[in-house]
Formats: sequence, structure tokens, C-alpha cells
Amino acid sequence: MVGVDLGGTKIAGALVAPDGALRFRRETPTPAAAGRDAVLDACAATIAQVIEDARAVGADPMAIGIGSAGVIDAAGRVVSATRTIADWVGADLRGDVVRRFGLPVAVINDVHAHGVGEAWLGAGRGRASMLLVAVGTGIGGAYVVDGNVLPGAHGIAGHLGHVPSAEAAGVTCTCGRDGHLEGLASGPGIHAAYLRAGGDPAVSSAAQVLALVDGSSTAPAAAQSAAELAATALGRAIGGCINTFDPDVVVVGGGVAQAGGRWWDVVLGAAARETLLPLDPGMVVRSALPDAAILGAARRALR
Repeated sequence: MVGVDLGGTKIAGALVAPDGALRFRRETPTPAAAGRDAVLDACAATIAQVIEDARAVGADPMAIGIGSAGVIDAAGRVVSATRTIADWVGADLRGDVVRRFGLPVAVINDVHAHGVGEAWLGAGRGRASMLLVAVGTGIGGAYVVDGNVLPGAHGIAGHLGHVPSAEAAGVTCTCGRDGHLEGLASGPGIHAAYLRAGGDPAVSSAAQVLALVDGSSTAPAAAQSAAELAATALGRAIGGCINTFDPDVVVVGGGVAQAGGRWWDVVLGAAARETLLPLDPGMVVRSALPDAAILGAARRALR
């Protein structure tokens, strides 16, 4: 199987064996600002490279699985999306890839794919239920039960970034509405909060903001404020989800989740304050798989 993770920042693909072993991994930046056609072309080029590599050693992929940004319908089309990828709504992702490669194609939301992969071979392995919270360019989620993601009636289940957040009041989200978690606690949200607090414009990313907080006992006030506010908002949302879904484990992944100890400690503390029962040690953990979405997309295609 070929598994593909198509997000707002990068497109990554690999050949995935039935046991989850990855080979011939390829990655390219997502041309998000260039719009739908450019993104479809970049996705196809990534798939083509993986297939070419595989066939060079006698492996012939049977199907393609894609985890894509946006709300994906049963036909593999993007029916709703934020502004992270320009003109992404309406993209016939499954149809486009089938036409180009002539192979069976399965398409699901990228965070749903991440959840399936994490439940299969990552931090959710062996657990009956797992809530994934992915914090990166955006914020998404996936609730996985017995290895199957629950997409909801319209495919939008798990869009944790678009729940109201008191800490994000007055902050515009990528979906265009105000007061959603993603507008504050995603990577771009943290960086924007840092700049609003008077931070140095030379600091150009959330990773740099969070590094300032972890790298010094006297972190700049703007960095400390942005990091702690975002982590508090995220932790409170996670605590609310624990009360709602009662999962065996909550797995926090995405680029922001690689941040150092201070951000993580605030997330855990805020989650613990919201839960109805004491938060079990080890219930909220970091993702164990950097390519979980590739694995989950391939797993979906395999099934």
C-alpha cells in the first residue's frame, strides 16, 4: 500500500507493508497558497515517486490511502476546509488520484488517519479506545474505538480546534469565526499571540516561541504569556473531551506537541483541573509515531 499524509505544511508518502513497515518515504512542501490544482499535482508527484521506487525493487502497490486536510465525504471529496490550503473545498481527491494511477484509493481526514495509525502501532496500541489530539498548523482530533475511527454523521467528528475556547475570545480562527481553540493554541496561533503580546518580530515561529520559554528561567514575558495561555486552553479542551468520551488514553501529537517541558506541564495541569475524576498518570501521553498519518491512511486502504 502507498500511504500519504497531505497536510497544510507538507505532503509525505511511503510504501507501507501489511505489518506497518515503511519504505521509500518521500516528502515535499505543500504548495498551499497556490491552490487546489497545485496541491493535487504535488500529491500525485509524491505518490508517483513512491510507486517508482517500489517497482524498481519488484514491489507493486495494490492501493493508495490518503489522509487529507479538510472534511472528507464518502466519495473522497473535500467538502469543508479552513483557509490553510487555498481553494481546497471541492477538490475531488479520490477521483483525481484514481484517474492518474488506476489503483483503488481510500481518502480520509488527515487527523483521522493519524488516529488510526497511532491506535494501530503507536501509543494507542492495545487500547480499546483512544482520543488523538493533533496540534500543529491546525488542531484536530480523532476518536478511535477498536481500531476504527468514528467520523461522525458528516465526517467532522474530532475537529477539536473549532470548539469554543474562553481563552481565545476575540481571536479569529482559520475557519473565519472568532473564539475557537485553533486560533490560539495551534502553531500559528501561538506565534500570533506572541506578537500580540509585544514579542520580537524576529522570532518567526511557534517553535521558536516555545524554545524561548524552555531555554531560560527568565523567558520573555510575551513568550511566556503566549505559551501558557495556549497550553491552558488546549489542556482545558482535553479535560472536557475526557469527561465527554472517557477514553482509555489521550495521545497528543503534531509539531507543537514536540515542545519542551513547560508547555507540556501546563497542558497536563489544565487537563487535570477539568476532569471529573483524578487524571490517571499516563492517561495523556505524547504521540509515539512521527508517520502515524501515513500508516493510518495505508491501513484504511488495506481494509
